[in-house]
Amino acid sequence: MRLLTQKFCYIGLLIGLCNLSAAASASGSPAEKAALGTLDQFMVAFNARDMQAWADTLHFPHIRIASGQVSIFESAEAFQARKVFDSLKKTGWSRSQWIDRTITLSSPHKVHIETIFERLDADGASIGRYQSLYIVTQQNGRWGIQARSSLAP
Repeated sequence: MRLLTQKFCYIGLLIGLCNLSAAASASGSPAEKAALGTLDQFMVAFNARDMQAWADTLHFPHIRIASGQVSIFESAEAFQARKVFDSLKKTGWSRSQWIDRTITLSSPHKVHIETIFERLDADGASIGRYQSLYIVTQQNGRWGIQARSSLAP
């Protein structure tokens, strides 16, 4: 019961945060630079198919909303136990890249970044572009992705 209640709290929090809108910040604050750097590390680890390095870019519990599901990963171990790359390879995926990243909300310890990313095949041809929202937070002096919501399948 506690886990179900916790899931609903996280979902409510994300819905509320996703409805906030602010102009993109051009200040390039230390928080914004750190958050964007975290997204860079995320993409490098993802493309390297390095589950440990990928998990190292996240905070836990980590929330992912995609493909019609809400997933909450309580730990790095739970996150790493998945077979993510097998299903992606079946779609022809070879790597991904950021197309656009826009900061929509920023504070010294939390940054929301709207993104567009692209999935590419082995020849570098696009197999899909998707919008997403990443919520990057600073905890105990470390920046990590706390939650993400994607329109990707």
